[in-house]
Amino acid sequence: MKLKTGKFVLSLAALVLTAGIAWAVNAHFISVTASIEQNGDLNVKFKEAGLGTNQNINYLAEADATVTCQCVTHSGKCPSAANKETSTSHVAQPATFNSGKNGNVTAQITLEVPACPASASPTCGNGQTLVPSAVTWENIQLTDLTTPVGPEPAVPSSISATFFTCP
Repeated sequence: MKLKTGKFVLSLAALVLTAGIAWAVNAHFISVTASIEQNGDLNVKFKEAGLGTNQNINYLAEADATVTCQCVTHSGKCPSAANKETSTSHVAQPATFNSGKNGNVTAQITLEVPACPASASPTCGNGQTLVPSAVTWENIQLTDLTTPVGPEPAVPSSISATFFTCP
């Protein structure tokens, strides 16, 4: 009798431990959207459902950023020689959110616009600094690393912003 009771308790424990995994079987993104802040940072907003109650879910937001940097004076004016440099880099930002009591995550992950290189050419003249003048984010996507679901492309999957244009 003790042997049967022991097997029953072990079976019940195994069922309870796997129940949390079974709840996440229906994990899916409801929406993934992208927008640019005034400073060029990219916001990836999303909602994912079917995660199970009170689960910590790991995410990875990714995109390719093409940044154009330009020399400007301290007063924000463009010098007569409008020196520019354009570079592309892959940007990724991990984050963890809890699914709460409803088994959903509604959140936002922000990718920072890559900084202009400090000493790369063109070298800005005296009293000038190299600052971002435009950014294009492409291949914007989000992945649920825990379940796993994705990568899911954002809408739009490519977005641009121009901060200023020198004459």
